[in-house]
Amino acid sequence: MTPSTSTFNQLRPRLTGIAYRMLGSRADAEDVVQDAWLRWHESAPEDLRSAEAWLVTAVTRLSLDRLRARKADAARYIGPWLPEPLDAFDPVTPEARLELADNLSFAFITLLERLGPDERAAFLLREVFDYDYPEVAAALDRTEAACRQLVHRAKTRIGEDRPRFTVDRDAHLRVLRAFMAAAQSGRRTDIESLLADDAIAVSDGGGKTWATLKPLHGAARIAWLYHALARNPRVRMEWREGIVNGEPAILRFRDGVLHSTLSVVTDGERVIALYGVLNPDKLADFRID
Repeated sequence: MTPSTSTFNQLRPRLTGIAYRMLGSRADAEDVVQDAWLRWHESAPEDLRSAEAWLVTAVTRLSLDRLRARKADAARYIGPWLPEPLDAFDPVTPEARLELADNLSFAFITLLERLGPDERAAFLLREVFDYDYPEVAAALDRTEAACRQLVHRAKTRIGEDRPRFTVDRDAHLRVLRAFMAAAQSGRRTDIESLLADDAIAVSDGGGKTWATLKPLHGAARIAWLYHALARNPRVRMEWREGIVNGEPAILRFRDGVLHSTLSVVTDGERVIALYGVLNPDKLADFRID
């Protein structure tokens, strides 16, 4: 293994983490990192510090290009767009000791979709990956003042909806298991009792499978949906506990094949959000033990 390859492999997890948080897609993140590697291999800096700066800049700018190009595709996407879920074995997950779980949670990655490409890049580099403003400015080819403004706007746009509570794993599992049991039973009152009054449910089918075309708001509407699904003889699925983006989640199977992932956001007492990924294209690489 050449020194340049060794250096790149050392930095790959962080680079993939940046690209995934930028793009919400493992496949796109891997493409971006591979593209950065090919470009860097031709002009690799000798010392690790400059290598990291060069590669972070390359990955950030390549990700920005993809985000901007994705705007046209977004207009044609059927229904809500959600990130591609990461499985329990993905090296980008917190188990690899990269970043805190709340900065990789499905809810957080979804929240980042509210930001413009440059806001998203500046916010991630500064607030998640802890780069100094001179480094952020170099990566984005902007002034430090402009980057400070981008980060300020990003924090303002997502700050009100970013969870202000920390839920331990036991509490998360307790609520998830209670919701899973209630949803499978189809008892509407039981389901509704586990949902916050202002709960939201978002499903991403991408036009490839049945899914609600708009987010559902409110405990009553969400409870009716799961009540109807449980009563529908054509919708028979096996529900299992799993891990999505480093957090407990629900995996649903039909005829032994993964049908969807369901990320459950909770305050420790009730479910406040449900994010279901049903688009088979986004589940194709999801690994299951």
